Amino acid sequence: MNRKPEIIVLLWLTVHLISCNSQTTMQHYPYTNDLIHETSPYLLQHAHNPVNWTGWHAGAFKKAKEEDKLVIVSIGYSACHWCHVMEHESFEDTAVAAIMNEHFICIKVDREERPDVDQIYMDAVQLISGRGGWPLNAIVLPDGRPVYAGTYYPKDNWKQVLLYFVDYWKNHRQEALQRADEITQGIKTTDTITAKPETLFTPADRTAVFSKIDATIDYEKGGRRGAPKFPMPVNYRYLLRNYYYTKNEKALNAVTITLDNMMNGGIYDQVGGGFARYSVDADWEIPHFEKMLYDNAQLVSLYAEAYQVTKNERYKEVVDQTFEFIERELSDSSGGFYSALDADSEGEEGRFYVWTYEELKAILGADFELFAKVYDISVHGNFEGKNNLVRRPNAAVSHAQIEIWMKKLLAERSKRVRPRLDDKILTSWNALMLSGYLEAYKAFGEKRFLERALRNALFLKSHMLQTDFSLKRNYKNGQATINGFLDDYSFTCEAYIDLYEVTFDEQWLKIADGIAQNTIQHFSNATNGLFFYTSLSDDPLIARKTESSDNVIPASNSSMALALYRLGLILDNRDYIQQSKRALNNMKDNLMGYPIYYANWAILMDWAINEPYEVAVSGEEAVQINCDLNKHFLPGCIFMGSIQKSKLPLLEDKFKADETLIYVCQNKTCQLPTKKVEDALLQIK
Repeated sequence: MNRKPEIIVLLWLTVHLISCNSQTTMQHYPYTNDLIHETSPYLLQHAHNPVNWTGWHAGAFKKAKEEDKLVIVSIGYSACHWCHVMEHESFEDTAVAAIMNEHFICIKVDREERPDVDQIYMDAVQLISGRGGWPLNAIVLPDGRPVYAGTYYPKDNWKQVLLYFVDYWKNHRQEALQRADEITQGIKTTDTITAKPETLFTPADRTAVFSKIDATIDYEKGGRRGAPKFPMPVNYRYLLRNYYYTKNEKALNAVTITLDNMMNGGIYDQVGGGFARYSVDADWEIPHFEKMLYDNAQLVSLYAEAYQVTKNERYKEVVDQTFEFIERELSDSSGGFYSALDADSEGEEGRFYVWTYEELKAILGADFELFAKVYDISVHGNFEGKNNLVRRPNAAVSHAQIEIWMKKLLAERSKRVRPRLDDKILTSWNALMLSGYLEAYKAFGEKRFLERALRNALFLKSHMLQTDFSLKRNYKNGQATINGFLDDYSFTCEAYIDLYEVTFDEQWLKIADGIAQNTIQHFSNATNGLFFYTSLSDDPLIARKTESSDNVIPASNSSMALALYRLGLILDNRDYIQQSKRALNNMKDNLMGYPIYYANWAILMDWAINEPYEVAVSGEEAVQINCDLNKHFLPGCIFMGSIQKSKLPLLEDKFKADETLIYVCQNKTCQLPTKKVEDALLQIK
């Protein structure tokens, strides 16, 4: 039969996206399930549920086949508020657990550990309802194909869903199998990128891309119009480059208005530094208070580049304070970086970060009146009767005075119960932060940033990189686990290229090249020049997906295309460059149609329009001269160099022991060498 029972229609119509941002305090129960053997903090938080959870393992599906049961795949992450609401309401309830245990095999997934699994079932819920979010709860066949998928359900609704599918599997099996076939086919076709005829990119394309992005910008408050507001750093990194090539002041204004409002807003932790994941309002005032490593990594890169363009000292303050937050709260002694901090503490969202009027008055004493004016403090507050600090722009107060205030508030805040830490270390997010430290080093020239970057680079090399240049994704309790996905490879490859371009140490370049070769061998999609998200070495899922759109994190494919282009120029590897160009060519329709979701591809487009300069610095002072060059915003340049003889194609026969020379080249043609940075900058048009 092909009918849709009334309840399923109702469920599909009422699935709704509830964005996740925090978690409630874990309670203890007299139960222990298989998740106790996992390392993910999110999975461990469910290890004492009465539900017989297991992790994503082949044995769970084997058991489902043997017992002829449907499988519940429940996906979330540590900093997800509604994930933990549903846990408390449903998964800690023994009556609900009894239904789940008797009739289903129950699998819990940390989406940050297994984004490949999340991608499959997120596609399913979006196909069914047009929306998505976390928690993501899929009901699937014993072979993994989804029959149904939704997000958060209150307890009574969740019980209805469970009981409906108990009956559905028993009495309407053929319909369930047909439904699974239809949904799976939809999943397989959602990200199809076809090969396109070769095309050229022109300055007119750049103008068209800017025009479409421009139409979305809030030129009063920054970011995209409306609410909620996500930082979307890659969009503004692209706009900085658009300004570089076109001198379009509107592109620069879109960046600075956004950065100014964010750093003054409540999305930025005025006391301790660092950014929350997004703002629920249109003014950047009230965030969902969780802090993610990937946001802060990209935002320090963005603020550092914006400083290179504007020399705005406030941008440097933001970078400094954000790094202080990272070192204080998200750094492991091994050299790696933790993943996230929750929004909640003591069962309340934002409790760690907000202040009552009386608290602030008591802490700041005679300074309170001025402080209240600078940070718009009121008796009623701006968040559930309390004050989340928002700085008035151009407040008449010195930076030194603000530092005194924040030191007092930080000391007082340190006495509070802290939000829960997700202390797993993810390769891809660490690589983003490694690049963030390097961008800061380039902009400000402070060696402490380079030293921290090197420490993280050595961590990734020692713990995540394997001898065949494959990567692990996750590090916890001294062990690296889970095969890396494409974002682990692409971001790490880019980070090591960044490190080479700053240090001219060729060991990092060799690692980047090894990672690129491994990626081509194990991830390539021969039909379109892009890469699958999962390696050939992984156990196959019901579909092999391709991640191509840039969102809060750039797409792994756009990142890999940029890495291959850069490596191709430095190593004179035309195959790398051609593969990068082929990928960009096949993404052109997407890029030109929806550039806000393809901004990283637009950065590569700039190089297709204006071929990058290859800036080679050779001689004993090469590193210092390179440091001086890097203080300028030069996104149209690829840097290479050596303090001794090098076999890199563009550096051969350029070393002279008694002088350091800068060669500005383009398409294998070099201008006359110069000893002065100023002269080299003039050659870079």
